[in-house]
Amino acid sequence: MTETSSQERDYLPGMGKHYLLPFYEVVHRVSGLGRVHGKMAAAAGLRPGQRVLDVGCGTGNLLRTIGKQHPGVELAGVDPDLKMLARAESKLRRAGLRVRLDRGFAQELDFPDDSFDAVFSSLMLHHLDTSSKDEMLREVHRVLRPGGVLVLADAVFHDHGHMREHLRDNVGDAVPKRIAAAGFSVEPTARHRLRLFGEVGIEVATAR
Repeated sequence: MTETSSQERDYLPGMGKHYLLPFYEVVHRVSGLGRVHGKMAAAAGLRPGQRVLDVGCGTGNLLRTIGKQHPGVELAGVDPDLKMLARAESKLRRAGLRVRLDRGFAQELDFPDDSFDAVFSSLMLHHLDTSSKDEMLREVHRVLRPGGVLVLADAVFHDHGHMREHLRDNVGDAVPKRIAAAGFSVEPTARHRLRLFGEVGIEVATAR
């Protein structure tokens, strides 16, 4: 693992609090999130030799699914939480997968332009404030090769008048519009119900 960010940023740990990290895998299993990860991995249409990045990779569950479904792809993951990355490193090594794991932030991806054929992100966009969402999507577009694919899953929130302001960016079709504004062609959203997370939308978008 390497540290890649040139500056520190605030971030929300995967479970909201660092001391809840031991429960991360339990939540993953109970929620059925593995099924969503399988659908995400299938949606990208990956081929051997292609380069893949998971932004906000957490403990590596999505990377493990991608590696198992698509042998021969080159995997990389970025997350700001060193404790999560340590767990991911151990888990992926046990799975027999070689993965580059870097400490870094979604808004500041330390990779050259046109570095990846596909970028994934699962249930982390809603943790970002409005400006950070836009920064992340611009960075994803930058590191994707022309015609590269973004596969993003995030919770879908419904506005009942009492939601925190920064979550309003995830209401209805706001996420696809935001992705399109960053330079992507967006396919129709696929939605799935998960225990604990409620409704999750999977966005598949191609870099123009």
